[in-house]
Amino acid sequence: MHTLNLGILAHVDAGKTSLTERLLHAAGIIDEIGRVDDGNTQTDSLALERQRGITIKSAVVSFTLDDVTVNLIDTPGHPDFIAEVERVLSVLDGAVLVISAVEGVQAQTRVLMRTLQRLRIPTLIFVNKTDRAGARYAQVLREITEKLTPHTVAAGPAVIGLGTREARSVPYADDDPRYTERLADLLTEHDDKLLTAYVEGGEELVPARLKAALAEQTRRALVHPVYFGSAVTGAGITALTDGIRELLPAAGGDPAGPVSGTVFKVERGRAGEKLAWVRMFSGTVRTRDRLVFGQGPGAVSEAKVTGIRVFADGADTDAASVGPGRIAKLRGLGGIRIGDAVGDIRAAATGHHFAPPTLESVVAAAPPVSRGELHFALAQLAEQDPLINLRQDDIRKEVSVSLYGEVQKEVIQATLAEEFGIDVTFSGTTTICLEKPSGTGSAFEIIDKDDNPFLATVGLRVDPAPPGSGVTYRLEVELGSMPYSLMRAVEETVAETLGQGLYGWRVTDCTVTMTHSGYWPRQSHAHAVFDKSMSSTAGDFRNLTPLVLMAALRQAGTTVYEPMHRFRAELPADTLGPLLPVLARLRAVPSPPSVDGARCVLEGGIPAARVHELQQRLPGLTRGEGLLETAFDTHRPVTGTVPQRSRTDHNPLDRKEYLLHTVRRAGGGQE
Repeated sequence: MHTLNLGILAHVDAGKTSLTERLLHAAGIIDEIGRVDDGNTQTDSLALERQRGITIKSAVVSFTLDDVTVNLIDTPGHPDFIAEVERVLSVLDGAVLVISAVEGVQAQTRVLMRTLQRLRIPTLIFVNKTDRAGARYAQVLREITEKLTPHTVAAGPAVIGLGTREARSVPYADDDPRYTERLADLLTEHDDKLLTAYVEGGEELVPARLKAALAEQTRRALVHPVYFGSAVTGAGITALTDGIRELLPAAGGDPAGPVSGTVFKVERGRAGEKLAWVRMFSGTVRTRDRLVFGQGPGAVSEAKVTGIRVFADGADTDAASVGPGRIAKLRGLGGIRIGDAVGDIRAAATGHHFAPPTLESVVAAAPPVSRGELHFALAQLAEQDPLINLRQDDIRKEVSVSLYGEVQKEVIQATLAEEFGIDVTFSGTTTICLEKPSGTGSAFEIIDKDDNPFLATVGLRVDPAPPGSGVTYRLEVELGSMPYSLMRAVEETVAETLGQGLYGWRVTDCTVTMTHSGYWPRQSHAHAVFDKSMSSTAGDFRNLTPLVLMAALRQAGTTVYEPMHRFRAELPADTLGPLLPVLARLRAVPSPPSVDGARCVLEGGIPAARVHELQQRLPGLTRGEGLLETAFDTHRPVTGTVPQRSRTDHNPLDRKEYLLHTVRRAGGGQE
């Protein structure tokens, strides 16, 4: 028996959850197919998912196809929950990308396909809703080829009864010349031996060989078979399940090898305990094993596994162990987080495949709920979605969260009300910008010199780094020149301080180098009593580092970057004139338009903060005929007035104010 961890991905309303229900029904796991509109599907188990009719959290359900155990992972389709999709990608062996035969390829479809291709995840394409009025065959195939990938092959030449309940995909026979020629043209692009046989016209190029080559290249994510059908009527499902079983790769891994796995979801059990959803890649984890987990050598924890639940036959059940290829819920790992690796921590899934949230909003709870209660509840939500990224402002007594969009805001609001009994409001939604150093800057402060009130010497240099490189920390001083705890205090404080740059935004794409170091060792009186007032502590370095770093950053200067979206608008050609001045007011940068008769396609970039307004204005400007696709693209330097964000600290840019809050106590420590 082999295991396949299969993701179902799609743009919103493509019928992804309905397809999951149909696959479970075909496998005999459920007797009746649930409907999203009725709120009785297997994977949308949250009350909020049933109420809204959308998938918010990924869910796993297991079933068997002959000799393959499929762990089916249903993911959200709405772009506001793309972070949930990102976490699932790290555990997949293959994917089915669902497209609506009515709406065709959408912006979210393109984002998902690009990511699946970049990660080399074997992917089948299922065109759903062939039974709906307005369903298309040839046009959707053309969209897939033009907008997603040219490396596709349809499983059949047509759909009979398209747009009706009787719609059925006509499959190709294995020896149909139209099919074999298309397969040969597609597969020989990646197989020289097959190309030689094809060109020479030898006997080797038979349907059986083409079928084997199709399976091999699909498993390498080189080609993508396309199936047409309907999750509602069941049309095309048999062909799809055959493709899943025959064309997608089974999970590998050595049960006796070193333990290696990835945490892609964290939830709370009924008793409030943490449950870590882990995909195992190697080794075997048993109940009562002590398990190492973390996201790098410097952040390793260890705890005992007190319970294991594995997925099988549509449910999760208690198990004594879990081996490679399986997905399990592990209990007992109290400090575990999403993205942690278990066992081999070098395998931590720390990379990001999609853009981070671009909005930030202040959350306020209605009395009599305290700010502490609100923060606790939000922290619980952040465990399940780290990109919520709480930002607590102790000066203004405010808590902010990062967001992808308005739907996510509504879901957080409803979740807080239902699960924690907290009514909240959102205010002050702003676009999240970044700061990057404009040049090089350096600063240092010497122990017991000038007006340095801390028993520490710290020197730092800030240099620009390539786009997308993040923050790198380096040493130009000997590692042994100070105790490791003091060195570590400086490094940790640098990372924390860069959360707020000269304009209050997170600083990235820079290298910070420690250029000076010095400390006073433990001082004792004659009677051997430790004199803290004459000895350097980690607090000295934590308090001095922000002053030095921000002085260096001020010398370097920073440029504020705002998030930009790509846009693609299809509209009547005669409406282009009225649209262009609106785009100019929205600070959009369009490319030259492409006009084809009465239709026009316009592409370009637009600030993320203006996307919502463009979405609202486009229908009125195009007589309701305009179609708009947008997706995050990059960050661009802000032109005009530079946006600033209020600081949440004691502002190391203002030395006098900062020192008022970090003076040394009489006993020698720092606040």
